[in-house]
Amino acid sequence: MTSDVPQKEGTLYIVPTPIGNLEDITLRCLRTLKEVDLIAAEDTRHTKRLLNHFEINTPLISYYREKEVERSEEILRRLQEGQNIALVSDAGTPCISDPGAIVVKLVQDNGLTVVPLPGPSALTTALSGSGMTSTGFLFVGFLSSKKGQRCKLLASLSASEYPIVLYESPHRIDSLLSDALETLGERKCFWARELTKTFEDLQHGTLSSLLAKSREGRNRGEFVLIIWPGVQEEVQGQTVEELILWYRDNSDLSLKDVSRRLAADLGLSRSQIYQQALALWKETD
Repeated sequence: MTSDVPQKEGTLYIVPTPIGNLEDITLRCLRTLKEVDLIAAEDTRHTKRLLNHFEINTPLISYYREKEVERSEEILRRLQEGQNIALVSDAGTPCISDPGAIVVKLVQDNGLTVVPLPGPSALTTALSGSGMTSTGFLFVGFLSSKKGQRCKLLASLSASEYPIVLYESPHRIDSLLSDALETLGERKCFWARELTKTFEDLQHGTLSSLLAKSREGRNRGEFVLIIWPGVQEEVQGQTVEELILWYRDNSDLSLKDVSRRLAADLGLSRSQIYQQALALWKETD
């Protein structure tokens, strides 16, 4: 005999975890991790160390980027069966440059409840320690590991009136700083690395000075990089040729950088602009 009482569906909790110092986890997050039926973790081995520290025995399943779609369907099914589930990433708040957005959308699209909890975030921690006085910022997260795609996106952000906030890994920070300097020109910037950890490092400088510092030794820990807006130039010109000539005569950008910037601004082929710019550049040789 089956019951006519409808089964109550579960809730998906978005639970931030410490980005370094374990004392930064909230009491509410600890209680949630203890009370849910299951924890979906980006890396179960990493999360297990956190749970052991706080003597939490809740079962774990993996939820990493390569398995997001497959695991999201399983999580939805478990929620529909009445289980309460906590979603965690390796550090900080899930869904911010970490896995999670796919399952959150799927759960919401199916009419189930998602409860985001406040807590640690490398983004907000770095911003609060940067002294940034701007009324806004542009968060981009991790850029592509491919130089061409990375420079193309940086060029599209060159005219932003807001500081640009990026994440980067220790083995790619040199490449990011170098490409930003090449594409955006010299700018004020700030990095925060090893946030909340023993060797936390907050540094103000310019793209070139931080690039030099980065090259001095072995980098450790994830970086948050904030790049301030450049001095806005009043670009003159209506046609592509006029714009190329203006940049040639009034800026320090290379032919390559001018081509990349105009291609991004105008939505045109970079190779086409490059060939046109090359011909005009040669006229001055």
